[in-house]
Amino acid sequence: MVTQEAGSDMPWTEIPARLDVAVIGTGRVGSVLGAALKHAGHRIVSCTAISDVSQLRAQSLLPGVPIKQIDEALQDCDLALFAVPDDVLPTLIDGIATTKSISPGTFVVHTAGRFADDVFDPLTTLGCLPLALHPVMTFTGTSVDLNRLAGCPFGVTAPEPIRAVAEALVVEIGGDPVWVPRDARVLYHAALAFGSNYLMTLVNETVDLLASAGVENPTDLIAPLLSASLDNALRDGDQALTGPIVRGDAATVVAHLRALENLDNPLDAQTYRILARLSAQRAIDSGRLSPVQASELLHVLGND
Repeated sequence: MVTQEAGSDMPWTEIPARLDVAVIGTGRVGSVLGAALKHAGHRIVSCTAISDVSQLRAQSLLPGVPIKQIDEALQDCDLALFAVPDDVLPTLIDGIATTKSISPGTFVVHTAGRFADDVFDPLTTLGCLPLALHPVMTFTGTSVDLNRLAGCPFGVTAPEPIRAVAEALVVEIGGDPVWVPRDARVLYHAALAFGSNYLMTLVNETVDLLASAGVENPTDLIAPLLSASLDNALRDGDQALTGPIVRGDAATVVAHLRALENLDNPLDAQTYRILARLSAQRAIDSGRLSPVQASELLHVLGND
């Protein structure tokens, strides 16, 4: 384990040259980050893998690393990387704290977007050093992901005395550390889900709606449009908004809603209405649409 200097609670401002790492959870994220730490020069001394798929990932990305039970894996490691589902993490930490199966001075790192470093408080009281490092990327759990880590942003939260350690770990594996304040961690994660997970839902729903309209190969139809829309939004923000909302075309929006309401899934019309309201408000706030122009539009959207 990493020993602390006498008289100092958190003395480390840089990473020791080589750490003995235990990977707790060899799912898509843990197996890849474990391999990245190995490539950065650290030693992966143990890992945990419950499912058959996780065991195969461990064998592929962490060859030769012994698969152990959690308590055994945590023995004699300098850094424990927790890559487990968000809802599992607090209970797992509490269990480790109860059994005291981890040594003081061990860096404890999790990859959960939702939690900050204080989720490790039960282990911090035992002398562990907590870091929250959330990779802002989707993982396949294969070696392909290792190249994708180059320049990948990581949401970093840590106690200030060891912030440099957290950021250095990210840089070592090729990532780009982005500081996230502790009290903003949940909002940060919600924003990422809003943009990534729900973007996928919107794209897939768009494909299904076009298929319902009789369009063949709908993905070919929308790929150029959606790629350009994303690029424009990232470059120009609300100024990139186009379509009936920004033009105030209330009659077109009514026609859209009627068509969607005729479908079997009532969520289609409801989602369109909510997104249209949000788009209209952003268009007003950014000066693209005046309140007068928007009045009829907001009326048909149920915001009168």
